[in-house]
Amino acid sequence: MPWSNESAEPDQTHVLTDPTPEHRMLRDMVADFTRNEVEPQAEASDRKECLNIDLFRQVGELGLLGITVPEAWGGAGMDTTAAVIVHHELSKSDPGFCLAYLAHAMLFVNNFFTCSNDDQKNRYLEPVLSGEWVGGMGMTEPGFGTDVLGMTTTATRQQDSYVLNGTKTYITNGPEGAIFLVYAKVDGRVTAFIVDRDCPGFSSSQPIHKMGMRASSMSELIFEDCVIPASNLLGVEGGGMTHMMRNLEIERLTLAAMGLGIADRCLDIMVRHGAQRIAFGQPINRFGQIQRYIGDSYAMVEAARSLIYSVALDVGPNSHNRLGSDAAKLFAGPMAKQVADHCMQVMGGSGYCNEYPVERLFRDAKLIEIGGGTLESHQKNITKDLTRQRVS
Repeated sequence: MPWSNESAEPDQTHVLTDPTPEHRMLRDMVADFTRNEVEPQAEASDRKECLNIDLFRQVGELGLLGITVPEAWGGAGMDTTAAVIVHHELSKSDPGFCLAYLAHAMLFVNNFFTCSNDDQKNRYLEPVLSGEWVGGMGMTEPGFGTDVLGMTTTATRQQDSYVLNGTKTYITNGPEGAIFLVYAKVDGRVTAFIVDRDCPGFSSSQPIHKMGMRASSMSELIFEDCVIPASNLLGVEGGGMTHMMRNLEIERLTLAAMGLGIADRCLDIMVRHGAQRIAFGQPINRFGQIQRYIGDSYAMVEAARSLIYSVALDVGPNSHNRLGSDAAKLFAGPMAKQVADHCMQVMGGSGYCNEYPVERLFRDAKLIEIGGGTLESHQKNITKDLTRQRVS
């Protein structure tokens, strides 16, 4: 089904979503790439349940794998709004592929850059920015997700090395990944490490099959007396929570942007189908219930767009907005799922079949309510932050 990059946005450059000409150029470039390269392979990649490595490296050639890395280090040197734009546009066609991009560009590259030293940057940035190496992050464990402090993976210093033991699970890019930012406890304190696939004692499980986001793969990361050089410590022992929390805001905003991309695409499909489908001698968009689905969906999409892009202006290396990023993802996750559901209802039986992308987008949308923090964790954080602000 054809689709337009102008599904719900005004024709003119928008001061919020495209604050500079560079942002508009970025959006146009990613939208063209998504339409011409990502869209044609999306259905097949969903069926194969694996990352399209060739496509991933094309993204590297566009300079997008280091979207937030300064130009002096080989990145694009752009900001959080730019990262939101990339995730928004890619997710209009293939949220699963975009999730792999997020795990690499946000969870590994952005996080790594902010907490690594120059020697580590010189060793690892070039292959991850080109896409030669796929990256990811290891935080969640079989028994601990939101309860990060409960993690049981440990790292023990032994002369010039650390020895890691434990298991991480539900790790995006696990099967293909060559390098991971891994959190483990050193003497009970959460600490960050770089672990590459060649480290002795490191392995990954068989892929874990998923309901949605199937164009990205997922597995366990297993550390059995895994030996890594002491030089792969990121920052200082016990500094892992600082790195983790600093990166969560941009992670949550880009996940929210993925929800926006899903909803934008579903709204576009819904509007086109409502105008073209004839029932009882007239387009179905003449019926009040269809108008309700379309109207409500548009209102939700525009509310999410405004929230996500306004919060993006406040998030960067030296500025933080946990309240806003939690709110953006808390709203965008259910919104994406609801708009996809509305789209499927408008399309009827055709929407339920995989002939059209709605069925896939509907499955993909659910992950936004879970990954990068569950809805419940956002509700907890928002309540805590509001109480701190408003109750003396």
